[in-house]
Amino acid sequence: MRNFFYNKSVVLGLIAFFMLISCSTNKKEMKALDLMSYGVPLKVKAPEGTKVEVKDMSIYKDITLKDGKDYFVQIISTSATTNDISKIKEERLAEVKQNPFFHKVILDEKNGFVFEKQITDSTFNYDFRYIKLQGDNQFTFQTGLFGLFTKYQVLNMYNSVK
Repeated sequence: MRNFFYNKSVVLGLIAFFMLISCSTNKKEMKALDLMSYGVPLKVKAPEGTKVEVKDMSIYKDITLKDGKDYFVQIISTSATTNDISKIKEERLAEVKQNPFFHKVILDEKNGFVFEKQITDSTFNYDFRYIKLQGDNQFTFQTGLFGLFTKYQVLNMYNSVK
């Protein structure tokens, strides 16, 4: 009987230990990341070691910030056509709602929103749009183009660019 309780305690202890390890590896501390050295006048918070890639496409810049599978942000930089952020946000929201997988908005704020896409009956993906105007530049933030993201991952990315 003693061995039964001892073995059960060891198994429960090991389960708790591995759960602790898996939870701690998913949470990386966010640090300030100045993109000016990449020619982009922005500061965001990102996990330490985030890889930055900038593609200058002449009329716009495509900036990607990536750290593993939990953090993948794409920023599109263009010339601002208006200084009305609410108008830009409503345009982005209208674009997103046209996607056949769009399901619902889960967070709606002045400069952006987080939304849910329903891929299948049981598969959901999350994404966001966040707009910043700076001088003559308009920056639109969203999740990277490839990957499935949880609500938690997307809220983390959304808050990191605000």
